[in-house]
Amino acid sequence: MGLFDGVLAAGPVRAATTDRAYVRALLDAESALALAAADAGLADPDQARAVADAGTTLDVDIAALGQEAALTGNPVVPLITRLRAAVPAAVAPVVHRGATSQDIVDTATMLVAHRALGPLLDDLAAVTGRVAALADTHRTTLIAARTLLQQALPTTFGLVAAGWLGGLDTARRRLGEVRRTRLAVQLGGAAGTLAAYEREKAPALVGAYAKRLGLAEPELPWHTERTRVADLATALGTTAGAAAKVARDLTLYAQTEVGEISESGAGGGSSTLPHKRNPVHAISALAAAADTPGLVATVLAAMPHEYQRAAGAWQAEWLPLRDLLVATGSAVHRLRQSLDSLEVHTGRMRANLDLTGSALLAERVAGALGPGFADVVREATRRGDLAHDPAITARLSPAEIERLLDPAGYLGSADTLIDRALRAAGR
Repeated sequence: MGLFDGVLAAGPVRAATTDRAYVRALLDAESALALAAADAGLADPDQARAVADAGTTLDVDIAALGQEAALTGNPVVPLITRLRAAVPAAVAPVVHRGATSQDIVDTATMLVAHRALGPLLDDLAAVTGRVAALADTHRTTLIAARTLLQQALPTTFGLVAAGWLGGLDTARRRLGEVRRTRLAVQLGGAAGTLAAYEREKAPALVGAYAKRLGLAEPELPWHTERTRVADLATALGTTAGAAAKVARDLTLYAQTEVGEISESGAGGGSSTLPHKRNPVHAISALAAAADTPGLVATVLAAMPHEYQRAAGAWQAEWLPLRDLLVATGSAVHRLRQSLDSLEVHTGRMRANLDLTGSALLAERVAGALGPGFADVVREATRRGDLAHDPAITARLSPAEIERLLDPAGYLGSADTLIDRALRAAGR
């Protein structure tokens, strides 16, 4: 763990994207290529198995590999030198046969993403489940809706949570779809023509390669067609944004002056102020998510790859894509921790709702009075006494005024909307 990783790289995604995880994915890509060649009748099965066994046991000095990668522009060239040295001389030609370095790096990147998205989606599923439970449990819990940071109308905390659920579940579905359909193997050879393989067997090789790694099979090589990478980046950025929306609301609801939620358990203390209890999990989720828009922009800016293989744009994707996985994974993980420790203070919600007296029901009273009374209601609201204003009591009975000023009676379709959100999320 690095100094800031507990805050900005929390959760299981970080471990799935380390240098060692990437080297493992590179070796798995080389091993799978050899085995797929045997599946397609392009290599001897025993020799292919020897390559795969060597790839499984090869011990790589990552620092040295990184230094040597500077001489060739990628780590595959020095890696296959090591892999060929680890197998009998007769087997060495099977290693990396017909592939180019980008085939292996792109495939390894997709493999790392596929593996990292597993725990990320687990965290995201837990988050959506927790939010769905809040929506159902608090469907009648009154809270002030706030627009432009000011109290506006009554709503319910359940509907607030249902709104969170809509964004999180949309992000979860999209990220899952990208994992299933857009993370594909890369195999095209030096110029994307598969020229190094027998024409009749090349398509079967690509299919076998995808099957060996559990990745999608592309229609054709995508060396310079980077929409798959862009889809992954934008899905991650959207997920981080959906998580940040919830975390932002939680930090606002936790303000001392608001006090409608808090995080329980250890943590959240101050180095100076003994009374402080900061919503540290939500804060950390926000911090991690804040990095993602710039990372997405960097990946998208690198999309114009020239000709059949790019000079620079391809390499520019590597770090921001990995950082995106880590940042999004951390944001979702810390949001999960926040929601798991969440305390909902329903009494404070109602007390804050009552702070403005009857002002939050001014729209309802104005509607009951009919056209031409907006200024009357506005002036009565300014004085803070809708219930006793003579211009209002002259037209509405005390019982009618009492009914109109009950916030529980002016929630619109909140309950129906919560049900719709829960159904849409499969809850």
